[in-house]
Amino acid sequence: MSKIRKIIEQWFESFSLFLCRYRWWTLVIMLGLVGGLGSQLPQITFDTSNESFLHHTDPTLVAYNEFRHQFGRDDLIIIAIEPENIFDQKFLKKLVDFHEDLQDQVPYVEDITSMVNARNTRGEGDVLIVEDLLEHWPGDQAALKSLRERVMSNPQYMNRLISEDGRVTTLVIQANTFSSKGDSIESLANFDGGGGPAAGGDIVDVMEGFKEETTSVDEAQFLTDAELSAAVAQVKKVVAKYQAPDFKLYIAGAPVVTDTLKRFMIKDQKLFMRLIILTIGLCLFFMFRRLTAVVLPMIVVGSALVSTLGLMAIFKVPLKMPTAVLPSFIMAVGVADSIHILTIFYRQLTRTGKKIESIAYAMGHSALAIVLTTLTTAAGLASFSTSKVAPIAELGIFAGIGVLLALLFTLVMLPALLSVVPVKAKQWKTRTMRVSYMDELLIWISNFSTSYPKSITAVCTILVILSIFGAFQLTFTHHVLKWLPETADVRIATEKIDTTLKGSVVMEVVVDTGRVNGLFDIDILNNLESLAREIEKIKQEDLFVGKATSVADILKEIHRALNENRPEYYVIPQDPALIPQEFLLFENSGSDDLEDVVDSQFQTARFTIKVPWLDAVKYVALLEDLGDRFGRSFGDKAQVTMTGMMTILFSTVVSAIYSAAESYTIAGVVITVMVILLIGSIRIGLLAMLPNLLAISIVMGLMAVFNFPFDLFTMLIGSIAIGLAVDNTIHFMHNFRRYFAEAGDVPRAVRETLLTTGRALFVTTVVLSLGFFIYMFATMNNLFYFGLLTGLTIILALVANFFLAPALMALIHRPTHLA
Repeated sequence: MSKIRKIIEQWFESFSLFLCRYRWWTLVIMLGLVGGLGSQLPQITFDTSNESFLHHTDPTLVAYNEFRHQFGRDDLIIIAIEPENIFDQKFLKKLVDFHEDLQDQVPYVEDITSMVNARNTRGEGDVLIVEDLLEHWPGDQAALKSLRERVMSNPQYMNRLISEDGRVTTLVIQANTFSSKGDSIESLANFDGGGGPAAGGDIVDVMEGFKEETTSVDEAQFLTDAELSAAVAQVKKVVAKYQAPDFKLYIAGAPVVTDTLKRFMIKDQKLFMRLIILTIGLCLFFMFRRLTAVVLPMIVVGSALVSTLGLMAIFKVPLKMPTAVLPSFIMAVGVADSIHILTIFYRQLTRTGKKIESIAYAMGHSALAIVLTTLTTAAGLASFSTSKVAPIAELGIFAGIGVLLALLFTLVMLPALLSVVPVKAKQWKTRTMRVSYMDELLIWISNFSTSYPKSITAVCTILVILSIFGAFQLTFTHHVLKWLPETADVRIATEKIDTTLKGSVVMEVVVDTGRVNGLFDIDILNNLESLAREIEKIKQEDLFVGKATSVADILKEIHRALNENRPEYYVIPQDPALIPQEFLLFENSGSDDLEDVVDSQFQTARFTIKVPWLDAVKYVALLEDLGDRFGRSFGDKAQVTMTGMMTILFSTVVSAIYSAAESYTIAGVVITVMVILLIGSIRIGLLAMLPNLLAISIVMGLMAVFNFPFDLFTMLIGSIAIGLAVDNTIHFMHNFRRYFAEAGDVPRAVRETLLTTGRALFVTTVVLSLGFFIYMFATMNNLFYFGLLTGLTIILALVANFFLAPALMALIHRPTHLA
């Protein structure tokens, strides 16, 4: 192995001399590559929708898309309105103005429903009348009183149009299902009212995944994230205009939550980039005290970042919530390669004063190690690539590509840049005085770790056992709303609506009878009705069902209206002959509301369940319970499919739990095998993994102790940290084996390793940990915990590599040392 290593090191020295000789050609080629990929950056997009968490081929998403094709969007913009008195002419007039302004000014709107136009079904003799609730204006107190009685006695209005106490009403906006051909992002951003495109506009091809898969021109593209954001932004403008103490407005719903997440993500991303550049720059300057040591690594890692984002744009992969960490992640991780090269380069330049020879020496000394560490980091990230959670898979792929590109630019561009820019050698005496305190610390660590190897190993073993016990207490969570700060308007509004109107999101069930006019079957309709009443009784702590509705409710409205509007006739007619007749009368009345709940052939029905926005994990048991209830009710009479936004979130939870276990296993096994192969010893390779596993297990134990969330972001810590932390181990082992082969003495080999590589490991750990601690400045709570815990893991991994790794080497090499 040592001969192979020397051959590889010599090749890197020769390669660096070649790059220095043809430095201008090298820089032109590399910068041309960066420029070509960077030209695609304007095409990068953002997607924070709930469906973006699943792959396009995921059966849950396929079923959801089929649902949207048939029934339209189920993710609604909900505006709760809390006036002093709902049944007051002043309020109702303002409500009409508010409703009409939204209708006129918000683009991409399919429908708006409020007290202004809520369906009012009534009968006059044998005539069925379906009209808007305020079609006849209540001109006096008697009319207002009558309006109140009609509203408060209508079961379909309760907790949908008005709260049970009659103090809060709603305005619900349903966006268009499909996008409009030809609308650009610029036109969305500059939209200034006018109603937006028609719902029945032209449709465009769908571009799916990051493989540039396209569908036929006959298949419609769903409303884009940018279009939905334009609608939400305009809604917020109108809401701000009408907001008043006597007209309190609360805007919520999935589109508003996802738009808020996106806006926070973009805002935080700008902050992260500024902070990471400042952090890296300051760390590099304080370590090397040279301008070139700051500028050149920035050029290298910046090139890797631009190239990675350019590839994402080419493959049409939008930035999503988990992948939002990608830019600052690549900056923090990618700069470590440059630090290792520059540490040896400047040290050798100070000794010899010969720049080109120092470049070659640094490449020969460190290039192999950074290649190996980059491969292990990429392997840790690649463990996410098989994830069933789409953005996690994309993070694994493109973060892995990013660190590999950072390696490429470090090995090719950095030597060429160093040979071009003027770099002066510094006095060795000055250098020695400046780092003496660090040297003393590193010498103390080497002496302590090799003098008390058994005690150190015993303490670490106890910590691992206790931490693993704590880690098993962790439970997964996926509460998107709690990613937002408690003061966020949409979080306050959602919690308000969940409390006063019994839910802000819905679960959908599609019942397919398998035959035309199957919904005329009285047994099917009775089952839908009985299930609704049964499901509305579900309450498990803070999880409850606020409303359950289906086509059966419309039929009950019709039946009551045709029987003198008497409340006792608000039931399913038990005469099978009446069912098609009553539906036909409803359709002839001019209302198209049946289109929202059944297909045109009365074969398939939609069953909507209104629930509060809680941790998606809490819906796991509820979804299973609902599946059992529908299965028992319909048996083989109908095919039942659970879908809707909350089902998407549930599927994300299941996929994330599976993916976490899979990625941890893959990362652990692959990286361990790589370390064994790189070190050339099974025993030493396995032992080398222990310091990193110690750090990860301690952090997971702390998560359990302090009740930190184990979610889509913090689940990344293990695989990311093991890929990064093992880099320290490889650098340590790579240099330890070199010095041990020369001296045959463990304490001396450890001391020399820490005095050379240890300094670079310390600086890269500072940069990496600070790079992750930057996420603690995020607006969103999930990024705060991700940054805190990942940064802590990286620091603990360094401590473990400085103390436990030398102790293990002292134990396994003790016979040789004693001899």
